Amino acid sequence: MADVSDEGINQAYLDVRSDKSDTNWLLLDYESDRSDRLMVTKTGTRGLAELRDALDDSKASYGYARVTYANDKESQREKFILVVWIGSDCKVMRKAKISVHAANVKQVLRVYSIEVAAREKDDLKEKPIISRLRTAGGASYDGV
Repeated sequence: MADVSDEGINQAYLDVRSDKSDTNWLLLDYESDRSDRLMVTKTGTRGLAELRDALDDSKASYGYARVTYANDKESQREKFILVVWIGSDCKVMRKAKISVHAANVKQVLRVYSIEVAAREKDDLKEKPIISRLRTAGGASYDGV
């Protein structure tokens, strides 16, 4: 079971969700290699590319991001994604706990449209994620 009790997690979550904040992503990492306590290690304002650059191949992390895109010529949409990152050099025991810990993370980072299981940084390219968000949203009027 992951420890998600750090108040900073909820505060960062609310900040990403707030229309009054420029913050559009957060990253949760484990306190140490042996700890199951999660904490906010980074936040940012430059979107998925910045979140992708913040990921460490030696870690398992959880990200939460606001993605803004034009659904058609007349509208802009904002959707939220949950990222479950398992870096290629992540330790085996940490990988083994991810599915259980992800359930705990989802109790705190509650509202999102899609979950992105990322093993490589390319899994967080914006175009395929926006395509998945359009499909999940069900309101694409221009054939996308």
